Amino acid sequence: MAGFFTRLEARARQIDSLLCVGLDPHTVDLPAPTAAAARDFCLRLIEATADQAAAYKPNAAFFEALGPDGWAVLREVIAAVPDNVPVILDAKRGDIASTAEAYAQSAFAGLGADAITLSPYLGCDSLTPFLADPQRGVFLLCKTSNPGAADLQDLTLAGAPGQTLWERVADLARTWNENDNLGLVVGATHPDALRRVRQLAPELWVLAPGVGAQGGELEAALRAGVRADGLGLLVPVSRAISRAANPRQAAVELVEKMRALRGAAHPSTAPLGGSAQDASAGELPSHAAALADALLAAGCVRFGQFTLKSGLQSPIYLDLRQLISTPALLAQVADAYVTVLRDLKFDRLAALPYAALPIGTAISLKGGWPMIYPRKEVKGYGTGAAIEGAYASGEQVVVIDDLATTGGSKFEAIDKLKTAGLNVRDVIVLIDRQSGAREALVEAGYALHAVLTLSQMLDHWARTRRVPAAQITATRAFLASNRG
Repeated sequence: MAGFFTRLEARARQIDSLLCVGLDPHTVDLPAPTAAAARDFCLRLIEATADQAAAYKPNAAFFEALGPDGWAVLREVIAAVPDNVPVILDAKRGDIASTAEAYAQSAFAGLGADAITLSPYLGCDSLTPFLADPQRGVFLLCKTSNPGAADLQDLTLAGAPGQTLWERVADLARTWNENDNLGLVVGATHPDALRRVRQLAPELWVLAPGVGAQGGELEAALRAGVRADGLGLLVPVSRAISRAANPRQAAVELVEKMRALRGAAHPSTAPLGGSAQDASAGELPSHAAALADALLAAGCVRFGQFTLKSGLQSPIYLDLRQLISTPALLAQVADAYVTVLRDLKFDRLAALPYAALPIGTAISLKGGWPMIYPRKEVKGYGTGAAIEGAYASGEQVVVIDDLATTGGSKFEAIDKLKTAGLNVRDVIVLIDRQSGAREALVEAGYALHAVLTLSQMLDHWARTRRVPAAQITATRAFLASNRG
């Protein structure tokens, strides 16, 4: 699976949201102070906000206060959150390494949380058990939102004149973030501290509590804490949503407000966008940029002079069959597909021969979804099958392929699948060549999802100078002259 912040970033981009919904069942909000009432309260809130939340943050204290049943309910609540939405356990743990290992086991294996809030007071070794797995995240208390934060956090360090304790925590977090799964907690009640942390740790994600009931201003927090790419800040909101007459509407309005304020504060930043194919400008997310570079390094994308099947001379050649010789990259590609698939409803994968068969198999193993494939030629012996694999008429399948060019091969496969009684709504590819496939599929009533587009990759390689400018220019000219 992808790392914690890769998944969080994918979720934030997919729904264009920085909202973290707090799951805090205050007893005053419950019809009775029972674990069952807390469970129902949280489940209703999840149901109302599932399409708006970039993450959820249950506060362990409100469940612990309800005794053993409350702890059991906390696990139920975490399990009820959709798989593609990260869950941050607000527990603020911090203890010596052996005890920390038990706390990590409880939070991640026992409760099923994806991340946890921790105190840095005991130093790096107290964090190590929580940071060992890149798929699990940590938000480290840095400059907290409460009034008493200044009692200790604002103290200046004797060995570093002028540096406060919370600034030191931000500095250390960068060095401790070896697995890209460490972020910081900085209260929205302290916009100056947010701004300073963004300077000290420009790449780290920040959880910024305090908007609403604690007096933090949303606009100031977004202006100070959002990264240049429009991400990096998660705004937890609890009571302003849960106590609203219409929690769903409150969440929708908050997300829309965040989008507007973020756009005003960072006018050069495009909407976070959903799928990669919807964006044609701006820097690629870090995980997508890493994947593009890995494809280039593995020879899946080559520059030079190539004769295409059509007879045209092309300055670029895409050969994703090379993936089978690089297992680690094939697994990375499968992870990227899985991120998209988590948000779709289907019964089976339908991988297209031949390049997509190993890709589909890797996805099937990663996600646990069964796979079939339509044959290029119907068998003239044995069962005479046109579709290989087990399936039932009426099932929903998602088509998996490596590339999208004009869409012709997709339509051929869809016809075979539909003839077999299967339903198709979505097609997913690794790279969209942007040569008309999307438009053709949409016109026919299908959705094309692409992990990457060719223009995104070219823009990235031009910006990072991984490919000579002359080759980028020649490729863009070739694509423009042959598009459509």
